[in-house]
Amino acid sequence: MPLSTLAEVPARTASTAPAADQADSTPLTYSLPDLVCFAHLHWDFVWQRPQHLLSRFAQHSRVFYIEDAFFHADDHIEPHVEVKERQNGVKVVVVHLPNHLRGDEAASDQAQFGVLSRFFAENSLTQYVFWYYTPMALGKSRLFTPALTVYDCMDELAQFKFAPPELRQREQELFEKADLVFTGGQRLYESKREQHADAHSFPSSIDKQHFGQARDPKLAEPADQAGIAHPRIGFFGVVDERLDIELLRELATNHPEWQFVIIGPVVKIDFASLPHNTNIHYLGGKDYQDLPAYLRGWDVATLLFARNESTEFISPTKTPEYLAAGRPVVSTSIRDVVRPYGDLNLVQIADDPQEFGQAIARALEQGKDASWRTRTDSYLATISWDLTWQNMVQLIQSRLAAKHKPAA
Repeated sequence: MPLSTLAEVPARTASTAPAADQADSTPLTYSLPDLVCFAHLHWDFVWQRPQHLLSRFAQHSRVFYIEDAFFHADDHIEPHVEVKERQNGVKVVVVHLPNHLRGDEAASDQAQFGVLSRFFAENSLTQYVFWYYTPMALGKSRLFTPALTVYDCMDELAQFKFAPPELRQREQELFEKADLVFTGGQRLYESKREQHADAHSFPSSIDKQHFGQARDPKLAEPADQAGIAHPRIGFFGVVDERLDIELLRELATNHPEWQFVIIGPVVKIDFASLPHNTNIHYLGGKDYQDLPAYLRGWDVATLLFARNESTEFISPTKTPEYLAAGRPVVSTSIRDVVRPYGDLNLVQIADDPQEFGQAIARALEQGKDASWRTRTDSYLATISWDLTWQNMVQLIQSRLAAKHKPAA
């Protein structure tokens, strides 16, 4: 099978950023090279930090989002690349490999490097920024010569279930290569700044307009949620080892008068291991566009995260999303939720089932509190994905200019 090719896309090297979140009405002009992102997350899985940021980059330059390789059962397939176009012209790139390379990491990385090298040449990728979400991608990419390397560390992946044992070593190699390190939260920043001199905290942000739709009383109720009684206590996100299963079980048992709505795909854990009380409703994964309609029908939103090593450094994007939807929020004591949301009394914090239940009861009343809503909206006015993206771009441009400054 031949190497797939893209029709050449004209480089958009000078473009104007959205002005909605800027201090004045003067639009900012950006000049950006192509951006090549290496990610462990499928673009179409859950809409989160990579999609928010890279879809914005794609309005100003070409963006190539390289996912993990796909291994075929067919051992005779020729290595090739598949390209899918997504939001704002993002090109999602997947290398396809024969089955015999599945267990041979060195050979697999070498094959991917060869396929990607041809792909770069065919698409005139000569000046580009490398943007990493996983250090494990170094195996297939370390021989390229990017103009700048950015490590956007959104999670402490080494502490996740089934993490590759060599991930920490690869991360140290990436720290040596990276010109800039961004972190997805303050707790993560406090760790990574000890390992890289040019680290910057960019906590989870918010698309206020999108989630603000949940405040519209005319927004239609999704059919699979419409028949569930109130009060509804909701959670959306990936259902994995980070979810506090026992907390959910005890809350549902102690409060049969409440209905618990859980939205999100179940991964890395057995669905049978989840509590299946009659007042718990697992609705599965939903499209990002549909989340405001589900939120509209909740009385309280929750962050039911376990306190374990996989959640030590997380900064849940859903915190400001819930608040933008106008939902009162109760969370376990995740550090990047406690600070700032708990400290500002915007989110209630509790850990054990009894206290969490009491906090939900208070939150059911909090939704009627006009002063809480005003304080919440005042804080949300200070953050946005547009602003996060703009600040990242300015750092990138500054480092690119410094690297290419003529010697005195």
